[in-house]
Amino acid sequence: MTLVVGLTGGIGSGKSAAAEAFAEHGASVVDTDAIARELTEKEGGAITEIERIFGKDFIRDGAMDRKKMRDHVFADPAAKRALESLLHPMIREESARRIATAGGPYVIHVVPLLIESPDYRSRVDRVLVVDCPEETQLARVRARSGLSEEEVRAIMRSQVSRAERLAAADDVIDNRGSRDALRKQVAALHKKYLQFARP
Repeated sequence: MTLVVGLTGGIGSGKSAAAEAFAEHGASVVDTDAIARELTEKEGGAITEIERIFGKDFIRDGAMDRKKMRDHVFADPAAKRALESLLHPMIREESARRIATAGGPYVIHVVPLLIESPDYRSRVDRVLVVDCPEETQLARVRARSGLSEEEVRAIMRSQVSRAERLAAADDVIDNRGSRDALRKQVAALHKKYLQFARP
């Protein structure tokens, strides 16, 4: 069995940067957000059903209109549940397929809502939390997304608290500093995971 490390963290914590650094060390990365994007882009596996459930207004140039859908599901809990009940089983199935065929010494399974999802928790051997102060999260997300402070805080409120994530962690990357500091921590964890991964 391949060692599967579940990588999680709040929005703007640096999950993608950490996953990229692990990939540079040869780890297989299976990212649920990337799979979700693939399913909802042009000719993606979920597009026909999204159009059937939500209507043509939510499709633009053959792909899901992300901003429109995000605004819609934030305002309407029933719409959020409908989208999740469509996408989540497809994402889980594709994640499992990619983990089963991964060629690296271990798998970094990037799941933003890992702590909130018992199903994903049961699929990973260790939980790795990428952590930084909430003000850092806020600044990073605003810089890259153009969302307002209130929009970012609303997303942060919809996720489990920083304390809950840290309480569930087997390993923590402190990502309040530079990209170089992040890479050093990833290098140390890579060595540790290689030891765990050895049969």
